[in-house]
Amino acid sequence: MEKEKVLEICNALTKGNLMETLEIEFVDVGEDFLSARMPVTPKVHQLDGILHGGATVALAETVGSAAVSVLNRDPKVSTLGIEISANHVRSVRSGYVTATAKPLHMGKTIQLWEIRVVDDEGQLISHCKLSTISRPKK
Repeated sequence: MEKEKVLEICNALTKGNLMETLEIEFVDVGEDFLSARMPVTPKVHQLDGILHGGATVALAETVGSAAVSVLNRDPKVSTLGIEISANHVRSVRSGYVTATAKPLHMGKTIQLWEIRVVDDEGQLISHCKLSTISRPKK
């Protein structure tokens, strides 16, 4: 499937849910990655005016979970996140953060993802690890 079509499908799934609330937009896809970005505005700030770690983790889990479906390409499989961890190494107050998910392990049942979240200058904001599970759809 061509890149534009994949991004269109991914972005259509962000309507009416947390992804729409956080204004997450899928922006790039390749053979071994998927990227999405989120604006850093007061809507996603913590009390001291910097990006909330929970919003960052929501972005990371969104792109990681979507990446399984995009890269797996099996419409009969449903994928869910089962564990996520994040190390926040830099703060950001404005602009965009972009999360890129790349697989570390793509098993039939369990997948392990590395997700790097960077700012507009490409500086690392958070490093996340996501474990997902894929099961046949009922």
